[in-house]
Amino acid sequence: MISTGTIFQREINAYFLSPIAYVVIAVFMVFSGYFFSVMLGLTQESTLRYSLAYTQFILSILTPVITMRLFAEEYKTGTIEPLMTAPVTDFEVVFGKFLSAWAFYNIMIAPTAFYIIFLAWVGSPDYGAIIASYIGLILMGGLFVAIGLLVSAVTKNQIVAAVIGIVALLILLVIGLASSGNEGWFYSCLRYIGTYDHWDTFTKGLIDTRDVVYYGSFTALLIFIAVRIVESRRWR
Repeated sequence: MISTGTIFQREINAYFLSPIAYVVIAVFMVFSGYFFSVMLGLTQESTLRYSLAYTQFILSILTPVITMRLFAEEYKTGTIEPLMTAPVTDFEVVFGKFLSAWAFYNIMIAPTAFYIIFLAWVGSPDYGAIIASYIGLILMGGLFVAIGLLVSAVTKNQIVAAVIGIVALLILLVIGLASSGNEGWFYSCLRYIGTYDHWDTFTKGLIDTRDVVYYGSFTALLIFIAVRIVESRRWR
């Protein structure tokens, strides 16, 4: 795990040495702040549920921008070669990069805690629902980062990695939304695969083990696949 920590430190430092990191955080805060103020004005309720409903859409676009460079940049610049010949395993490389992107994701959403302070000032928010929502945000972020990581592992172009990642995440969101309220096994499968219902449960203040398993298992599976892809490139 020492090697994983080294990879993590290397990647997290790289984020904050790049202007893209600050642009992404700024864009997220502008849009999340806008939706927070609009929904607070429309509902007149001390809750984050309605503004967070739009957060999944924002994060579906911004998370692939966070992850696009993880492997694509290494492939393009050729720095993947010395990395792969260093005394680290493929899992340590992939997991270290995953943790760094997930940490950056959590740093990005951390300033939204100021919304809770504002809600406490103007009303009496449901802290249980807010805590559950943030747990959902963190778990959802792990899945989003894992998807972006996997996409970055299969392409040398950062823009292509970002676009494919955005499309993949939006598809997961749309199929969940489109199947919501419909009956039948087909729609049930779509709802389970899609991210909307799993995320919506957390915003209601419910922490369902099925949703935790969904995020955890799919995140682990995608990391495993990314490790296999990186491993296959080692022997090319």
